[in-house]
Amino acid sequence: MEQPIAVKKLRPGARLPVYGSAQAAGADLFACLEAPVTVAPGETAWIPTGLAMELPAGYVGLVYARSGLATKQGLAPANKVGVVDADYRGELLVALYNHGPAPRTVEDGDRVAQLVVTPYLTGRFYEAEDLSPTQRGAGGFGSTGRN
Repeated sequence: MEQPIAVKKLRPGARLPVYGSAQAAGADLFACLEAPVTVAPGETAWIPTGLAMELPAGYVGLVYARSGLATKQGLAPANKVGVVDADYRGELLVALYNHGPAPRTVEDGDRVAQLVVTPYLTGRFYEAEDLSPTQRGAGGFGSTGRN
């Protein structure tokens, strides 16, 4: 299923998001840089994409790490998953954090993250005296899968 999404280039050299294969869920986001950016170990750098977009109401853009960049170079979004709300019209920026032991350089045009566009539900939260029981109950982290 395709959803038209208006994208505005904010600076020369910006590239529209691109899917790497016919059934890829995430579209690659590209760095739009005037000069290379080096990210030191344990540091975060803001990488501009040069793009703004108009996501339809009821949709969200989720910015995830690119698996190759994260596993081979140690660069992944600092916030783990970025959230682009449908009413945001500013530039898409990727906060890349260097998890590795060596400095890494990002060049103009490098694929720096992937964007997954998905519908979402808005919860209507209300206070309740009780919650329905489940087999898991209040079991938290690591509580499932035990014999």
